[in-house]
Amino acid sequence: MKNGKEKSMFVREYLWRDLMTVCGLFVILLTIVIGAFLVYKGSSTFLVYRHSFLEFLGSADWAPEDNMAGGGSIGALIFIAGSLCTCGLALLIATPFSLGSAIFITEISPKFGEKFYRPVVFAGIPSVVYGWVGLTVLVPAIKTLFDRQVGHSILAAGLVLAVMIFPTITSVAADALHSVPKECRMAAYGLGSTRWQTIYRIVVPAAAPGIISGVILGLARAFGEALAVAMVIGQTTALPTSIFSTTKTLTTEIAAQMGNAMEGGEMKSALWTMALLLFAISLFFIFLIHHVTAVKPEKEEKTSTSVKISTTAVPVKQFAAKGEN
Repeated sequence: MKNGKEKSMFVREYLWRDLMTVCGLFVILLTIVIGAFLVYKGSSTFLVYRHSFLEFLGSADWAPEDNMAGGGSIGALIFIAGSLCTCGLALLIATPFSLGSAIFITEISPKFGEKFYRPVVFAGIPSVVYGWVGLTVLVPAIKTLFDRQVGHSILAAGLVLAVMIFPTITSVAADALHSVPKECRMAAYGLGSTRWQTIYRIVVPAAAPGIISGVILGLARAFGEALAVAMVIGQTTALPTSIFSTTKTLTTEIAAQMGNAMEGGEMKSALWTMALLLFAISLFFIFLIHHVTAVKPEKEEKTSTSVKISTTAVPVKQFAAKGEN
């Protein structure tokens, strides 16, 4: 009976281990297959229709032919510039608020933050809701406030994206701040630091890799958004000249044209190339996060040593104070 139970536990242990291994390998294989498929589809722009990579990235002339003959131009600079402008603006707006919220949740009022603030802020709101609110509230407000002919603009898209990536950055940053050892805070308090000094001199620098990872994840989230941005950006095929310009992004152009383009035509091949570019950008963000969060053994040893020195400095200071008295 005992041998039967041990055998059953042994089988279950290896069964779940093998199942998890298969799931992990499947995700890796799926990513490779998606990447290979995008390379196969996106390379037609260069191999079949003989366009250059420099033309694709550096030209603002976007007029591909929707047929198999080709002969058009596939400059995607307008969409690249639109994506960079909207995502960069969203990042500039969202990052300070996200970092402040993360500090509030973990350092200022952790009980209120965990019970009330997080559930409200991190509620799953669909993209179309953000876009609809931006279209009906934000766009008319920008038009009236800045006395513009239209309210659709990079500013509107950046504000909508900022609200959308705010929960992502805040959540990752809060987890990074929470993971800083309590001993670091106690050592800072013992050496006479105030709470604010402890936050910006000890906690935030220690959690910097995690905070940066949250910012990068928010940027990746912004780059991949299509629906909400398309509703407020104006959808004009022109290079942006200011935050009030109407333009297009990579995702909005793919979403608008992919369903209508001829299969195998120059237009659809160019759209596949844009999708490949987005995939490459996503991979770059992933590798960047791994690079930022990777801690070298020497650095980790120095960090742990500094923490030990800081914690031992507290009773030494207290002992010196007693000796003086």
